[in-house]
This record gives sequence, structure tokens and C-alpha cells, in this order.
Amino acid sequence: MERVVEFLKEAQVYYLATVEGDQPRVRPFGTAHVFEGKLYIQTGKVKDVSKQILANPKVEICAFKKGEWLRVAGELVEDDRIEARQSMLDAYPSLQKMYAADDGNTQVFYFKDATATISAFTHEPETIRI
Repeated sequence: MERVVEFLKEAQVYYLATVEGDQPRVRPFGTAHVFEGKLYIQTGKVKDVSKQILANPKVEICAFKKGEWLRVAGELVEDDRIEARQSMLDAYPSLQKMYAADDGNTQVFYFKDATATISAFTHEPETIRI
């Protein structure tokens, strides 16, 4: 999983795909954090993306850097513990201008049963179970 997190942090931006009814939705994200051995992302409960994940937790993220792309497909599980939210905010201090661990809006999810694939035109795909 370290290779996946390193890739996401180096890419800085990844794109999260969800669905809303039968319509795909994709938007940029930047948070990727390991807490208690799980890969976490962060959003706000008031956002449409939160509602989409709660309605259908199957998502995929995609990032690109230096000629390689990473795709992570899996299910997101909300972790409503203040410790998980605070850990994310500690890892991304810039978020603390908009979010607080106890604000009722900050939301973190971790990947469950996920598969990461790192691909390029120059090498065979590398698959990593998360």
C-alpha cells in the first residue's frame, strides 16, 4: 500500500468517480492518508460526493504522474471516529481552514476490498491489493 499512497501524494491530484443514479460523477481530490493501516480520503458531509458515496460506496480513483497512471477500485467505508478525522486533518493542515474534526461536516472514508493498478505504456500493469 505504501507504493499506492506514495503515488497519490506525488501526483497531488487524483480524480474520484462516483455515480448519482445512472450518471457518473468525477471530481478532483487531493487527500490520501494512511490511518491504522487503511487508505483514507476526506470530504465534507454537505457535498454531493458524500451523498453519492453513502448511496453507492463503490468508487474508483485515478491519478497520473511521470507517464504512469494509478487506478484504485473498491468500496469506501465511513469512519465516524473523531480520531480518524483528526488524523486526516493533522496530515493536511491546509484543510484546517475549512474543517475541524468535531464540526459535524468533516467526513473520512477508508477503502475496503480495493485493488490498485499502476499502468504505463512502457511496462506491464502492477496490481496491489489494499
